[in-house]
Amino acid sequence: MATTAELFEEPFVADEYIERLAWRTPGGGSRGGEAFDPKRLLEEFVNHIQELQVMDERIQRKVEKLEQQCQKEAKEFAKKVQELQKSNQVAFQHFQELDEHISYVATKVCHLGDQLEGVNTPRQRAVEAQKLMKYFNEFLDGELKSDVFTNSEKIKEAADIIQKLHLIAQELPFDRFSEVKSKIASKYHDLECQLIQEFTSAQRRGEISRMREVAAVLLHFKGYSHCVDVYIKQCQESYVKDQLEEHRKSDAEQYLKNLYDLYTRTTNLSSKLMEFNLGTDKQTFLSKLIKSIFISYLENYIEVEIGYLKSRSAMILQRYYDSKNHQKRSIGTGGIQIHKRTEAKLSIQDLKERIRQRTNLPLGPSIDTHGETFLSQEVVVNLLQETKQAFERCHRLSDPSDLPKNAFRIFSMLVEFLCTEHIDYALETGLAGIPSSDSKNANLYFLDVVHQANTIFHLFDKQFNDHLMPLISSSPKLSECLQKKKDIIEQMEVKLDMGIDRTLNCMIGQMKHILAAEQKKTDFKPEDENNVLIQYTNACVKVCGYVRKQVEKIRNSMDGKNVDTVLMELGVRFHRLIYEHLQQYSYSCMGGMLAICDVAEYRKCAKDFKIALVLQLFDTLHALCNLLVVAPDNLKQVCSGEQLANLDKNILHSFVQLRVDYRSARLARHFS
Repeated sequence: MATTAELFEEPFVADEYIERLAWRTPGGGSRGGEAFDPKRLLEEFVNHIQELQVMDERIQRKVEKLEQQCQKEAKEFAKKVQELQKSNQVAFQHFQELDEHISYVATKVCHLGDQLEGVNTPRQRAVEAQKLMKYFNEFLDGELKSDVFTNSEKIKEAADIIQKLHLIAQELPFDRFSEVKSKIASKYHDLECQLIQEFTSAQRRGEISRMREVAAVLLHFKGYSHCVDVYIKQCQESYVKDQLEEHRKSDAEQYLKNLYDLYTRTTNLSSKLMEFNLGTDKQTFLSKLIKSIFISYLENYIEVEIGYLKSRSAMILQRYYDSKNHQKRSIGTGGIQIHKRTEAKLSIQDLKERIRQRTNLPLGPSIDTHGETFLSQEVVVNLLQETKQAFERCHRLSDPSDLPKNAFRIFSMLVEFLCTEHIDYALETGLAGIPSSDSKNANLYFLDVVHQANTIFHLFDKQFNDHLMPLISSSPKLSECLQKKKDIIEQMEVKLDMGIDRTLNCMIGQMKHILAAEQKKTDFKPEDENNVLIQYTNACVKVCGYVRKQVEKIRNSMDGKNVDTVLMELGVRFHRLIYEHLQQYSYSCMGGMLAICDVAEYRKCAKDFKIALVLQLFDTLHALCNLLVVAPDNLKQVCSGEQLANLDKNILHSFVQLRVDYRSARLARHFS
């Protein structure tokens, strides 16, 4: 049977079961070449069927036994469930009876409690009324003896009593009880103030539980809203103090930044609160609240601002000069003088400066600046940025009545450090660095100073219009600021004009040196008239090259009408130089032709000026040079030409006299 049981596998398939049985029977298959034995297989199948029948009977008996046992247990379980249901019904009935009994007892207890309360409440009220009458009598007698009023630790009990007495006093007639009503009201007010002070002290100590306790007592007083105000104010003051006091003396920059930030955020919050219903006078209320918080910081704000701006600006300048390894020196007047002098006597330095300004004479040796302008856009941007932030803080933190005055003080700081200490110092240094007009190979850097000063002043003017004007536009300080700015511009223009004039003189001096070094007498009176191969002289080439560089430099250094003005002045001086230079030589016929070629080249150079007057002067000079080569018979005709007809006869004569053949009777006769 064990073997039969092994043949059963899950899932059961009859065909596979037969195959496994046949395979295990000797002679039931072809395993190992063994011959198939059907009789033996049949015998095995018959035996196996008998075994299966025995197994089936055994299993059937076991199933029947299990079914009987299951039915028996089911009957026992059903009986047990019925017994439990009966027990549950009995318990439920007992619970209902207990619930009814509890409800009955509770009703009795509530009724008893009501009866007790009905008896106790009047008694308590009577006791409380008696105490209040006792305290009222003390006020009536004018002497407070009770410990509750004299002991500061019992302020909570005193507050409860005085609040009730205050309500009672409101109902009493004024004519008979005016004095006692006044005393109660006074005590009410004193206790209210003490409670608010206690609340404030507790808040400063950080005792939240005490704050909660005092606030609960104040809740029944009229001044409870003051408790809320004090709490808000104290929170703001503590926060503001923490943010500002740390840097107030040690770091002015951070202090000003924090003050501006806190005040701005507070005013923005105030604007948002204006949208809510805070009463008819909410704007005044919020303004007073903000003022009470920041008053100690705003009173001296401008002094802190000016002090910081002064030290910061000085540091920026000093850091720049240190980076250049330069020690500032006293040059000229040492700065722009905005106000008129009242002294009766002038110092030697002032006298020198006035003589220099009026005569354009260099008094004292020039200073070699090594090409340094001592102007820095980085320094200027830093100074303007600091001043811009100062103007913004001034606008926000200044009282409206003090705003123009404070803005003017900040502007004065900007003038002092940007215009006087930086720009004017650079102009003075640049003036001192301009060499004399007779110096050889002089390096001219003043035009670089002009260019940078012009750029910087544009930035200064922009800040004046963008940030200062809105703060002073409707105040008397406007005219004062405009006048100060005008004085600055005028005095700078004087120095710029002086420096440009000296620079032009140096340019002309350089041209003189080139002409003196390169121009030879034989250029215009060659030994061999038939062997002249050059188109123009070497002196002319070098002078024209130098002039073109200076013209380009002037155009790069200036803007607007200033370019034309300076180029016109240079062009006129250039023409005068060439005119006087040509007067120094005698000219043969071929030399005269070479002079005409030189002047033609000078005229081509003059076209770069793009100034009509300069070109006209060189056209006339070119026409005058024709007198050096024209045939004697044609002199009168040439002199009466369009370009020379309006010239003085002495000028024409002076050019004719330069001809080597002037002494001939024929030439003198034709020109007379």
